[in-house]
Amino acid sequence: MSQLSQPHQPQPDKLPRLNKYLALQLGVSRREADDLIAGGKVYINGAPGELWQRVEQGDEVTVNDQPLQSSTVDYVYLALHKPVGYVSSRRQQGESPTIYSLLPQQYHSLKPVGRLDRDSSGLLLLTNDGDFAHSMTHPKFYKTKRYEIELDHPLEPLHQQMISDFGVQLPDGPSKFSVTKLDGPSEGYEVVMHEGRNRQIRRTFDALGYVVVGLHRTNFGNYALGTLKPGHWQIIQKT
Repeated sequence: MSQLSQPHQPQPDKLPRLNKYLALQLGVSRREADDLIAGGKVYINGAPGELWQRVEQGDEVTVNDQPLQSSTVDYVYLALHKPVGYVSSRRQQGESPTIYSLLPQQYHSLKPVGRLDRDSSGLLLLTNDGDFAHSMTHPKFYKTKRYEIELDHPLEPLHQQMISDFGVQLPDGPSKFSVTKLDGPSEGYEVVMHEGRNRQIRRTFDALGYVVVGLHRTNFGNYALGTLKPGHWQIIQKT
């Protein structure tokens, strides 16, 4: 995965609303941005900012009389090798740290593209580009995801065929994906899928009497984890 050489600029018909622009530039929530605007602390080209306004290239935006460095939004795309034990959220859950503890403060405004649960590891993408996130996660775009999993006991051939050929009925609909045996321990398999429902892989195997004791994502669309080490991250290029 290569470095992002040039920031992606929004199209004229997709100019960000003022609160979204402030959230991206300041690393705050949109609610906090709304409070800044409503409190009269935000000005655009010398006039008080309004919640409905959009920020155009060349606009001078100030917050508390301090000009922001840029009037355009720089979109960022980041790949993280999420270790087991971290949650894909902003709030720590019990003793489990958040993925944002692995990232510099300047990237804490980025949002995960899909999720990996606490007990899963591997490739996790983050961005501030909502259109990119939508294109990566909506089923109609058919993005391939690859996982290496480990089960608590070997998968019966009949169950392997059932998942790959017919699917397993879950409460939220049928679950079907490719399952291939990996070299090595008899409990290791590769899963290739195009959906991304909540804990779908774990629930599918659980329905057949298996426990997924290891789940590691190696690929998401055109992006691969490669040699990125656990807990490490890098800026990537949008493809």
